[in-house]
Amino acid sequence: MYCANWLRASALLAGLLLAVPARADVPVTTSDAWVGTTVARGLAHPWGLAFLPDGRMLVTERPGRLRIVTTSGVVSPPVTGVPDVYAAGQGGLLDVALDPIFADNRLVYLSYAEAGRTGQAGTAVARGRLVENDGKAWLEGLQVIFRQLPKVDGSVHFGSRLVFAGDGTLFVTLGERYQRDKAQDLGTHLGKVVRIWPDGRIPADNPFAGRKDALPEIWSYGHRNPQGAALRPGTGALWTVEHGARGGDEINIPRAGGNYGWPVITYGRDYTGLRIGEGTAKAGMLQPVYYWDPSIAPSGMAFYTGTRYPGWRGSLFVGALKDMMLVRLTLSGDRIVAEERLLRDGKRRIRDVRQGPDGWLYLLTDEDAGEILRLQPKR
Repeated sequence: MYCANWLRASALLAGLLLAVPARADVPVTTSDAWVGTTVARGLAHPWGLAFLPDGRMLVTERPGRLRIVTTSGVVSPPVTGVPDVYAAGQGGLLDVALDPIFADNRLVYLSYAEAGRTGQAGTAVARGRLVENDGKAWLEGLQVIFRQLPKVDGSVHFGSRLVFAGDGTLFVTLGERYQRDKAQDLGTHLGKVVRIWPDGRIPADNPFAGRKDALPEIWSYGHRNPQGAALRPGTGALWTVEHGARGGDEINIPRAGGNYGWPVITYGRDYTGLRIGEGTAKAGMLQPVYYWDPSIAPSGMAFYTGTRYPGWRGSLFVGALKDMMLVRLTLSGDRIVAEERLLRDGKRRIRDVRQGPDGWLYLLTDEDAGEILRLQPKR
């Protein structure tokens, strides 16, 4: 029933989204009223952050380390028992998420670039039980629950956000590994969002389950490199943000079975300046909710539900790598109606955005000596 409802919604919305421009002219403002206060420093290219029930943070470092960071900013020695990673280019240890019933089972999920044959790699997801004893921490019983197929050459476009849905299934965003045409190929996981159960089993109501010409894990396709994902409060719908090429960064609401067009349609151009694909719209391909041109290089996404920031409840936040800022987006229904750019003077690559249990927003900076920042008003 869940998937059937999504499919019906997708069919109804497809015509609508094709008819409506992906981005209306919205006001874009800049605010210098906020500052990123350092909580912790000295992290090597931190990529993903998850809050433990006691307020401490699990943070991944792309070279292949998992850390526990206290509320006062003390960084632990590496947690042992993490998977071996392909740490090259954009690859390495990537996102981290807690099981919805972590308090009972202590399961932690990690996405990462996994090596295959010489020079080949793909995104994988593993889980293990977090054990802490006598000042040490490790993952016990590590199990790989998903592997992107096929593994290919290259060290870019791993995607890799992990989001648990309200029904307990797990969404995994996957880049097309710079194999553009494979984003339209349902026989691969390249350029897809997949949906699995926490143990790796395939939900029977996935949109392509039972089809011989498609991999059953696939939820949506035609994506380039989605590095941000979050559930919309109130609706429970998955939202994603993905990198375009030279322009064409997109925010999407991946519907069951939806085709989001890459590389057939896009609002960006190739790095050479040449056109990609056939234009910006095509029948049967869904439009983004919003796009940036030129690119801001988005990564990390969070909806705000707290009260620390007056007037910001319901806003969508997106980090930017190339443009080194935090973007706040105002929504009306599923449309973005305003954009506010924060932390422009900080000159930090924002890799991830998370709301903490204390109601503050926390950011990761993707640098050799990366930091955890707390967004606070300037004094």
